[in-house]
Amino acid sequence: MPKRFAVAFVLGDAYPYIKRMAVKAYKYRFYPTDEQRQILARTFGCVRYVWNWALATRNGAYKERKESLNYNDLSGALSALKKAPETEWLADVSSVPLQQTLRHQEQAFRNFFEKRAGYPTFKKRHNRQSATYVSTGFSWNDGQLKLAKMDEPLDIRWSRSFTGTPTTVIVTKDPADRYFISMRLEETVEEKPMNPHMVGIDLGLTDLVVLSTGEKVGHPQFFRKDEARLAKAQRRLAKKKRGSMNRAKARKNVARIHACIADKRQDFLHKLTTRIIDENQVVCAERLRVKNMVKNQHLAKSISDAGWSELVRQLAYKAEWYGRTFVQIDPFFPSTKTCRHCHHVVDKLPLHIRTWTCPDCAAVHDRDVNAANMVLAAGLAVSACGEAVRPMRA
Repeated sequence: MPKRFAVAFVLGDAYPYIKRMAVKAYKYRFYPTDEQRQILARTFGCVRYVWNWALATRNGAYKERKESLNYNDLSGALSALKKAPETEWLADVSSVPLQQTLRHQEQAFRNFFEKRAGYPTFKKRHNRQSATYVSTGFSWNDGQLKLAKMDEPLDIRWSRSFTGTPTTVIVTKDPADRYFISMRLEETVEEKPMNPHMVGIDLGLTDLVVLSTGEKVGHPQFFRKDEARLAKAQRRLAKKKRGSMNRAKARKNVARIHACIADKRQDFLHKLTTRIIDENQVVCAERLRVKNMVKNQHLAKSISDAGWSELVRQLAYKAEWYGRTFVQIDPFFPSTKTCRHCHHVVDKLPLHIRTWTCPDCAAVHDRDVNAANMVLAAGLAVSACGEAVRPMRA
């Protein structure tokens, strides 16, 4: 998430607190009225149509004429499309989400060409739906949010407070028919008091997180716990007739189970990462290549259930917000096979060996705790020198 910071020092009793202006996003659930539900349904449909039309136009232009279209080309074509008799219904919804759709697709292609994402695909009706509104597409007044083309403000469940005025609003509807609104705004974030604690993190599957202090956080395995219930719901969905109301109900039931699993995982990771950032000034972790690791057919489901990438992402932005130092080390650093006392590197250490003895200094190590300590040592070296130095074989 991009951030802009304006630093101001506020002198306290013992610590000069630093306040930063950070761009944050707050997500809330809301319950639309019947009229608002219809307006949102039309908006989602138009946004999906514009995305698919723009993608097909780009693909056709390149295939036929080897021409690459950009946002300006499609924006002009969209104005003509809204005036065409067969697509004049595009003018019934706010033009802001439609223009933002073209901007999102432009960014999607930029991510593809810079190898940060795959090639953009067509959107489907039963997947997650969203519409983005900038400041000209909504009004914010005394804690009430009203979208364009709507007469009444949204009934939002304010689960937490914030300061500032929203600049961008994203309305989403997930496959479980739940409506959410995400508001992006600039807010003052105060750094946390400095403390002398530093920690290394080793990510695993038996224990999700092992700290260099010796603490082990178990793997909740949220997907595994609901896997049987999900499989049963998916079997029932597969037996329903396509296009029937029963199939729609079964699809929604499957989506609700998936949403429940995702919500529990997200809640657990937020609480864990917040605690780690609160308690430590320096946090070190490995830079794991999860996309390559999930190619292992025996571990892919467990790795995906762990949510390693999301955990590291949360540690990174929370450390930046609250004035902590987050360091990632070389993924090829042999943290598990290196003795933290004498830095001897053993040749092999299979996964089933959880405790091992260093052949050089005879120190007995817990596999994961030793790895977390080596991650901390390597992370401090990276922070000081700028690059990881692999230990030499004794």
